[in-house]
Amino acid sequence: MIYMGVDVHKSYLEIAQVDDEGKLRSRSRVVNTPESIDELAGSLDPGVKVAMESCSYFYPLYNRLEDAGVEVKVAHPLKVRLIAESRIKSDKIDALVLAQLLRLDYLPTSYIPPRETRHARDLLRHRISLVRQRTQVKNRVHHLLEKNGVKTDTLGYSDLFGKGGLQCLRSVELPKLERRILDMDLDLLGYLNQVLKRSDAELARIAWDNHQARLLMTIPGVDYFTALLLLMEIGDIGRFPRPGRLCSYVGLVPGLHQSGERTRMGGVSGPGNKRLRWAMVESARVAVRHDERMRGFYERVKRRRGDGKAVVAVACKMLKVIWFMLTRREAYQSRNEGRYGVKLKSLRT
Repeated sequence: MIYMGVDVHKSYLEIAQVDDEGKLRSRSRVVNTPESIDELAGSLDPGVKVAMESCSYFYPLYNRLEDAGVEVKVAHPLKVRLIAESRIKSDKIDALVLAQLLRLDYLPTSYIPPRETRHARDLLRHRISLVRQRTQVKNRVHHLLEKNGVKTDTLGYSDLFGKGGLQCLRSVELPKLERRILDMDLDLLGYLNQVLKRSDAELARIAWDNHQARLLMTIPGVDYFTALLLLMEIGDIGRFPRPGRLCSYVGLVPGLHQSGERTRMGGVSGPGNKRLRWAMVESARVAVRHDERMRGFYERVKRRRGDGKAVVAVACKMLKVIWFMLTRREAYQSRNEGRYGVKLKSLRT
């Protein structure tokens, strides 16, 4: 058996291969291009196992090796402490260490979902990025109006960026330069809205074809976007043997630091999947308004610990419910059939 460690960089791949006894068989450096990757994949011995560290540039190599039927493991960068803490560190050493850790079965790996899941996840993340860009544009518009003494609350529109509000913004009197800047931002806002509509239509189609997404949409506060985000970021629910593990992965469990007789509880804003944490907190705020079960739990926690911690507690409770739903493949028991029907209808319009 041959074990190959690959230290992936933007412009090249540093490779080390060892045998069953840990003896170095070969070293090489390959240019990180599609042609070189194809040549590398075609030259590998049958049965070779490959380890590489997760980084921004590993997917082209991973995809090509996956297509070639090669067993590939991706190392978790924060857990490969031997590489991170080496006093003498080089690309050659990193590649060799990856190969040796793979041979000894000590390689801490990152979960890489199937390609179809990765594609949907990339689309979801791109949509999140587009929404952030749109928010930045809206904030610039508000700042420009305030700088020029225009009070948005006097314009008469509850939604300044709705159809009527946008028409009003096109006619607001401003100095010549500010008027041009505002028009450019409004044009950019219109383009982002069009792109987001196309993105939403694609995501709605994916959600309609996904039984698990429709299952999660039975939860008050979870729409098709949140359902897909949960599924694509979580991946295989079997990775989490208990609901608490899922909450920890998302980052909804307070941190704990214990030393001797001292114990300190931290917040929930540290490690974890920040996209899911944000989505679950937003969903929790909706759920407490439409789900009696979650609203009662929220009120009990709020009386003791305040609004913020109560919302996080609801988000964590919802995530535990989601774990059971995905594990047992069951719909939410307290679902509102009327609201669920509206959600399903939105997928077909």
